[in-house]
Amino acid sequence: MSQYKLIYLDFRGRGELSRLLFALAGQEYEDVRFKREDWPAVKDKYIFGRIPVLEVDGKQYGQSMAIASFLAKRFGFHGSTDVEVLEVDQVLGIVGDIRAALVRAFLERDEGRKAEIVTENKETNIPRFLGFLETVLKNNNTGYYVGDKLAYADVAAFDDLFAARIEESLMERFPLVKANSEKVKADEKLPSGWPNDRRHKYEGEPRSLEIEQLCLLYIYCKSGNL
Repeated sequence: MSQYKLIYLDFRGRGELSRLLFALAGQEYEDVRFKREDWPAVKDKYIFGRIPVLEVDGKQYGQSMAIASFLAKRFGFHGSTDVEVLEVDQVLGIVGDIRAALVRAFLERDEGRKAEIVTENKETNIPRFLGFLETVLKNNNTGYYVGDKLAYADVAAFDDLFAARIEESLMERFPLVKANSEKVKADEKLPSGWPNDRRHKYEGEPRSLEIEQLCLLYIYCKSGNL
């Protein structure tokens, strides 16, 4: 039996999707977490000098989505046919569009322009992408994005939607997306207290940061900027 070790920060970020897949599979693994300030001193030990890193039987692999895709396939959560794999990638692409829109706002330094982007995201971009997800769920007609049970696409979508802290009033406009998110959140195989635990806060960040800033920081880290 393979031995797994996942290396990341003590933070949700780009490591959380893989942690959730391990949990859903009931697969034991070593969950190695560094504090952000300790990472620079050890990063040269790991492939590419970036995290997350997955070790499988002692060999290191990088790139968060490659790791998550591998785990999803190995544990039976990915698409079972070429078409289902396409459908999974379709959902991941939509979620990536949501993330990109949020990162764009986070990176903007001009406060006036940032406010414009935030408004555009809330009024136009995020509703449009949520509408895409709603269409996928409507077309599949099972309550899940792909197939008829909780799988990779559902967990990946919820991981980002939860981090984005989308307003409840907006989620109400997309009842299928909201219902799918609730199914993921309620799954008994997920860690106790997830997702409302301390991991949604970036360890080491000032606690005076507004929650919206913390969420954007998380999304920024998920986009690969570490």
